[in-house]
Amino acid sequence: MAGRPDGDPPFQQPYGGDGAWAQELLDQLRPAGRDLRRLADWLARTVSAAVCLQDDRGGLLAGERLPLDSAVVADVATGRVSAASLDDGARHVRLVGIRHPGPGPAPRAVLAVARPEPFDRRTTEILGHTVAVLELLLGERESAESRRRLRRATADLRLAILQLLMVEDTVSARRVAAGLWPGLLEQDTARVYVLEDTAVERDRLADACLDATDGRALVVRCPAVDEHVIVVGPSAEVEERLRSLVADRAGTFLGGSPRQRLALTATAYGQAVTALAVARFRPGRYAVYAARTRPAQLMDPAALRAWAAAVLRPLDTLPHHVRAELLATTRLGLEFTAVSAAKVLGVSRNTVRARMDRVAALLGADLSRLPVRALAHAALNTEAAHGPYDLSGGAPRPPVRTRLTELLGTSALRSWAQGLLGRLDEEGRDLRGTLRAWTAADAHAERAAQALGVHAQTVREHVRAAEPVLERRLTAGGTDLYEVVLAHLATGELPVPDLGIPGRGAANPDQPDSSVQR
Repeated sequence: MAGRPDGDPPFQQPYGGDGAWAQELLDQLRPAGRDLRRLADWLARTVSAAVCLQDDRGGLLAGERLPLDSAVVADVATGRVSAASLDDGARHVRLVGIRHPGPGPAPRAVLAVARPEPFDRRTTEILGHTVAVLELLLGERESAESRRRLRRATADLRLAILQLLMVEDTVSARRVAAGLWPGLLEQDTARVYVLEDTAVERDRLADACLDATDGRALVVRCPAVDEHVIVVGPSAEVEERLRSLVADRAGTFLGGSPRQRLALTATAYGQAVTALAVARFRPGRYAVYAARTRPAQLMDPAALRAWAAAVLRPLDTLPHHVRAELLATTRLGLEFTAVSAAKVLGVSRNTVRARMDRVAALLGADLSRLPVRALAHAALNTEAAHGPYDLSGGAPRPPVRTRLTELLGTSALRSWAQGLLGRLDEEGRDLRGTLRAWTAADAHAERAAQALGVHAQTVREHVRAAEPVLERRLTAGGTDLYEVVLAHLATGELPVPDLGIPGRGAANPDQPDSSVQR
């Protein structure tokens, strides 16, 4: 083994005046030709040799594996020598360390070239210039990999902030955001937007959102839906920029929520998803969650809050952080599927189900029943919107069921419910009867079909046909479906279920993963 001092010959007129190989080597630096394997193959052909390029850990980067002296390779790989020559009588081998730029002896790779003929001046010159090109290509590759890791780490950090907001941990979310995006979450309110494109275009859409919002919003690739990008924008300017972005991108849709407290990010997210469904049918491909009349607005506010507090009272014995985590998870689990909720929260779906089972058992809520889910959803969102309600007053408290019957029996709510469901009476098909049977069957098309004596596909078609009439998504579950269920409860077309009998609420292990059986 013979070492040689580090240093490459200058890139000048090649020995012997043969400039063809130099032009070919320069071609390896063109944007379309920057490939380590292609360069190794070119070197092997040009100098009639076997070529091996491996990283400092022995991983093959390009070329072919060669039988090499491990001790010599280790010397080159650790930078103890910059290059080495070997001659075993049958072949001549050169090993060269491909160095990192800057200080430090350690190379990033080792190039080994083996040929039956000795290395003449021309071959040595070609090898030296090839090493210089390899340093450039490997440097570019490492820079690209560093940028990729940085982008991934930043994206993971944005997702972590969103997940903290989803479980109402705004203090931690602000603390995490402050390091990289100072002031991003200083306001107490924000709007949530969901943009949709194809899964192939999603990364480019996310980058475009980052550029458009210029640090004024939290941009996250949705962990649950491959076509979605979630944007949390405290500034009013964010909406204008996103609408301009959508206008310039055919096939992109945008749904937005009204302004909500940061603690209600999960609620705002559900509203944005609902608005996105509407945006698909709008000429501008953009929609904001409609400020239509909600059932809760037609109930006595104090009575509604007192009922919700009574329903949720069994959870009051839990530590505050445990209670908040359970309620936030359950709200998301009632709004979306367990799988989607798990991806959004960054936990397993078994964790989501376990938390929901615990809440169900404490509340005595059989969440396999659609009316129970609708009422639990109403109680959870009432507290989320208004905060905890003090039930410590001295006035006698009627049973939970009595409170609920009084809430559902108001003339305003009943009038709203009759008006909503009455829209279906104008259809030629009995959409109202089908929808009533479908909700009574906990949104199981097959069970509703058996009750009606029709095919399950007919039930599904009728439910889908009711969606544009009611202007609500039904098959996807969530808030829209629960409002329709409350309408059926208010009109008496569905019986009011029992809610609030601790120990009766264990989730059905056979319950489907989605909030409704499609």
